[in-house]
Amino acid sequence: MPRVIITVSDQTPQPYRFQLDRQAVQLGRGSDNDIAINCGSVSVRHAVMERIDGGYQIRDLDSTNGTKLDGSRLAIIPLRDGMTVKLGDVAFDFTLTDEEKTALASEKQSAPSPIIAEDTLPQEAPKRQAPRPQPVRRPGMQPQLQAPNPAIGLVMTLVFLILAALAFYVGLSLRHSKETKQSLLKSISEKGKLIETPASSEPNTAPDAAPQQ
Repeated sequence: MPRVIITVSDQTPQPYRFQLDRQAVQLGRGSDNDIAINCGSVSVRHAVMERIDGGYQIRDLDSTNGTKLDGSRLAIIPLRDGMTVKLGDVAFDFTLTDEEKTALASEKQSAPSPIIAEDTLPQEAPKRQAPRPQPVRRPGMQPQLQAPNPAIGLVMTLVFLILAALAFYVGLSLRHSKETKQSLLKSISEKGKLIETPASSEPNTAPDAAPQQ
């Protein structure tokens, strides 16, 4: 028969034994429980030990201080031979005989357990986005490069030529102003006026014809 030992601090440990066909054992501070535990850290209805295919488990009943294994508070804990669980501050020791372990192992192989511990449920894997289809490359095929847009190259060339002409004009204007103390545009304007003015006629200086003898 499975053996349970309840150990309350400063009290004598209390052993309990149950038949393998016992389906549930209620534990708590209340007197109506199957195992009444006289400890303030234990709730009135603290937990229940349940018979499942292939073994036992202990399920917490929303107790105040929880049911813990190795310091971690869990809602359901599968019980194994020699395991110690804490109900609040009270130790709950669970042991099986060799015959009981053999009988439970045969049950576990024949049928799956109807109750599964919450902490043993598999986590749903995060959904991954489908990979984008990659182009098929044949052996020896070189990757194709996208040809540049010819319109962009033409615009860039025009911008470069405009900037070059502007820089040339600025440099020439600065040099002209430095040498003549006059702006280049003004000099060009004055030269244009001189070209448009017609040249003055020069007087006729040819010698008169010699008188006849």
